[in-house]
Amino acid sequence: MPKLTLYNRDGEEVSEVEVRAELFAAPIKKGALYHTAVAQRARRRQGTAATKGRSFVRGGGAKPWPQKGTGRARHGSIRSPIWVGGAVTFGPHPRSFGYKVPKKIRRAAFCSALSAKVREGKLIVVDDFKIERPQTKAMVRLLENLKASGGALIVTAQTDENVIKSARNLPGVNTITAPQLNVLDILNHNYLVLSQDALEKVEEVFGA
Repeated sequence: MPKLTLYNRDGEEVSEVEVRAELFAAPIKKGALYHTAVAQRARRRQGTAATKGRSFVRGGGAKPWPQKGTGRARHGSIRSPIWVGGAVTFGPHPRSFGYKVPKKIRRAAFCSALSAKVREGKLIVVDDFKIERPQTKAMVRLLENLKASGGALIVTAQTDENVIKSARNLPGVNTITAPQLNVLDILNHNYLVLSQDALEKVEEVFGA
C-alpha cells in the first residue's frame, strides 16, 4: 500500500500513514475528470433565465388595423415577435442544465483527482488542526508551516466551526467535510489539506 507523510501543525514530519492504492495511486484518466467536472458545473447552473412567448405577453387581443385597404402590412397582433414590446422568439425558458455521468466514470474521476494531487506533492495530511477558537492568524500560520500557499481546500472529518471561521476570510482557501469531497473542488484548489481523521473518513466513504 502507498504511504503518505503525516505532518503536525508546525509542518514537521511525524510519521507515515498507509492509504488505499485504488484511491491515492490510481491511473490518471483525463477524460473522466473532464466529463465529471463539466457535469458538476452544469448542475450548479441556475437555469432561471426566462422570456415571454406571445401567449404570455399582455395585450394584443384586437387586430391593429383592417387586413386590406390601409396600404400597410398585414398584422394580427401588436404582440407579435416583430413588434417592439412583443414576444420573444425561441427565447430561453427555465430548465435544468444538469446531466448524469455514469457511476464508474465518476469514481474513476474522483480517484484520478486524488491521485493527481499525490503525484504533484500537493496532498497534505495533518495529524490534527487543533484550532481552539476562530482565528484567521492561526490558519495562516498553519498553511505557511505546511507550505500550502496559493489556495487550499481544507478537509475535516466533520463540521468544525473553528476551522471554518478561521479560513473563511482567506482568499483561495475553502473548507469542506470528507463526505462532501468532490472532483470539482479538488481540481479548483492548488493544495488539498486533510486531517488524519478526514483521511480515514474519505477511505471509509469512498473506498468501497
